[in-house]
Amino acid sequence: MRLYLRILRYLKPYLHVFVVAVVATSVFAALDAFSLALLIPFLRTLFANGGVAGESAGGPAPGAAGAPGAEVGAGTPQEAPPMEADLLDRLMDGTLGRFVDLGAPPAEAMQGIILFLLGVFLVKNVFDFLRNYLVAWIEQAVTRDLRNEAYRHLVDLDLTFFGRTRVGQIISRLTHDVEQLRTLVTKELARILSSVFELMAALTLMLLISWKLTLASVVVLPGIFAIWGPLLRRVRRGDRTILNLAGEVNSHIQETLSGIRLVKSSAAEVHERNRFQRITWDYFKAFIRTERFRALSHPITEMVGALGTVVILWYGTRLVLTGGEISGEEFIGFLALSMKLYSPVKYLGKLPAIIQPGMVAAERIFEFLDAPVEIRDGPNVRPFPGVREAIAFQDVSFAYRPGEPVLRDISFQAQAGSVTALVGPSGAGKTTLVDLLGRFYEPTAGRILVDGTDIQEFSITSVRDQLGIVSQDTVLFHDTVRSNIAYGMEDRVDDEAIRQAAQAAHADEFIQRLPHGYDTVVGERGTQLSGGQRQRIAIARAILRDPPILILDEATSALDSESERLVQEAIERLLSGRTVFVIAHRLSTVQKADRILVMDAGRLVQEGKHAKLLAEGGLYRRLHQLQFASDRGSDRGNGYSDETDPLPVPASTRPPA
Repeated sequence: MRLYLRILRYLKPYLHVFVVAVVATSVFAALDAFSLALLIPFLRTLFANGGVAGESAGGPAPGAAGAPGAEVGAGTPQEAPPMEADLLDRLMDGTLGRFVDLGAPPAEAMQGIILFLLGVFLVKNVFDFLRNYLVAWIEQAVTRDLRNEAYRHLVDLDLTFFGRTRVGQIISRLTHDVEQLRTLVTKELARILSSVFELMAALTLMLLISWKLTLASVVVLPGIFAIWGPLLRRVRRGDRTILNLAGEVNSHIQETLSGIRLVKSSAAEVHERNRFQRITWDYFKAFIRTERFRALSHPITEMVGALGTVVILWYGTRLVLTGGEISGEEFIGFLALSMKLYSPVKYLGKLPAIIQPGMVAAERIFEFLDAPVEIRDGPNVRPFPGVREAIAFQDVSFAYRPGEPVLRDISFQAQAGSVTALVGPSGAGKTTLVDLLGRFYEPTAGRILVDGTDIQEFSITSVRDQLGIVSQDTVLFHDTVRSNIAYGMEDRVDDEAIRQAAQAAHADEFIQRLPHGYDTVVGERGTQLSGGQRQRIAIARAILRDPPILILDEATSALDSESERLVQEAIERLLSGRTVFVIAHRLSTVQKADRILVMDAGRLVQEGKHAKLLAEGGLYRRLHQLQFASDRGSDRGNGYSDETDPLPVPASTRPPA
C-alpha cells in the first residue's frame, strides 16, 4: 500500500483533471447500468397483454409501469409489489416517465422508450469520450513528469553509481519500466475506478429489483479474490525477473553497438549472436513461466462468473415461477445487469496479476530514484574563486570499495599557473587522482586544499565550472559542431566567440570544409570526424570555457603524428596562464612540466623535474629507457623524435640521440 500511495503522488499536480475524469466515469457507469434497466419497461410494454391487443383495446397497456391491475402469470391478480419493485417504478417514473407517457398505447409508448434509450446512449458515450480523453491526457503528463524526475536524478548521481550500474539497466528503467508504471498510475487506475462505479451502479439497480436475488448472485464473488492468493506471489517474482532480464537485453545491445568496431575486427559476430540468443532465451523462459500463472486468471474468473450466472438462473426462475416475487421482465433485466456486474468483478479479480508488472516496475524505478547522491554540497558552501597560490593534496587516500584502496597517502603541491605531469604504469591511480580534484569522488582520507581552503567548502558546480578536461576518449554528442564547442555555455557565448575558440584550437579550417560548416551534425560520439578533429573540437571547447584549471588526460596518445602536431600546438595555446595537470604514458610529452609526479600502485613514488628524475634512477628512469628503446625505430621512420617534440627537454639534459 505504501508503494501504491507513493505512485499516486504523481497524480497530485493533475488532481483537478483527475476529479473531472472520475465524475465522467461515474456518470458513464450510472448511465450504462441505467440503459440496461430500461429493458424492464421496454419488455413490459412489448408483452403487455400481447402488445397488439393492448393497443387495439386502447388505454394503458396492462402491466405497463403505472398501469392499474398489472397481472403476473395466467391472469392472476398481482400481489402488492415488494419495496424494491416500488423503488424501481419510482425511478422509472422519475426518469423515463418524465419524457414518455407509459400509459399510452403500446406502439406509442414503445416509440418513446426507444427514443429515450437512444438519448441515454448518446449522453453515455459523450461521458465515455470525456473520461478516455482525460485519462490519456493525465497518462502522458504523468509519464513526462516521471521520466523528467528520473533523468534529473540520473544526471545528479555520482560516478560511483555509474561504475556499478550497467547503462542498459538505466535505459530500461527510463523507458520500459516507466511505460509499465504509466499504465498502473493512470490506465489501470482509471479502469479500477470505472469497474468500481459499474459494480456499484449494477448492484444498486439489482437491489431495486430483488435483494434476495442480488444476495444469491454475489455469494460466489469472494471466491474470485481468494483464488489469487497462491498465484500472486509467483507472478510478482516472475515479473521482477522479466524486467531484470529486459534490462540485460538492453545492456547487451548497448554494449555491442558501442563496441561494434571491435566486434567486426575480431570477427566475433557469431559469438555476439550466440550471447544475445542466450539472453533472449532466458527472457522468453521467464516470460512464459510467469504468463502461465497470469493466464489462469481468465479461465478461473470465467468459471466463477459462470457459476454465479447458474445460481441466478436457478434461484431467479424459482422466484418468477413459484414465488411470484419478481416478474419475467424484471428477471430478464436482472440477468442483463448481472452480466454487467460480472464484467468489472472479473477485471477486479484479475487485477492483482494485471498490476504486478507495474508494481515491480515501480519498485525498480524507486530503487533508482532512491539511490543516494553521495557527493553533495555541505552547509554554507561558497563559490570557487579559482587558484591564486597553490593546490595541495594532503595525505589523500581513496577506495572505490572498502578495503581496496586505489590511492594511498598522496601529498604534493601544484603552484598556480604551473604544469604538473602524472606518469606511471596503467592502474597506478593517475586519472583517479585528478577525478578527486573535480569532486567526481571524495577522498576517503586526507584533504585537497586550494589556497589553504578545503575544496569541499566550495560548491561543486562552481568548482567544475572552472575545470577544463581534454581526454583521450573525446566526448561529442549527436549535435552540430557549434553546439559541441559551446556545450554547457550556449546561453553565454556568441558565434564569434565559438569561431575564435575553434581558430585557437586549429579547428576552424577543417570545420569550414564540412558540408554545413559549424552547423554540421557530427554523428553519435563524433563518428563523422577523425580522431584529431574530435580532439581539436574538445580543445576548442576547453578554450571557450577559459578554465583556470586544466586537465589533459592522454590527450594525444591515440593520434597520428600530423594530428598530434596540430593538437599539441592547440594545447600550447591552452596552457598559457592556467594551472595544468597532464596525464601521459609517453614521457616525451611531459618533459617541460614544472613537476612530474611518478605513481605506482596508488602511491607517489617520485617527484621532480625530468632531469632530476632521470638522474636519480628509479621507476621514472626505467619507464623512460623502455619507451625510448621501443620508440626509437618508429620515431626515425616518421620523422618524429625527442629533438622535434613539442615539449622538448633543454639541451643540457637531453639524452643523446
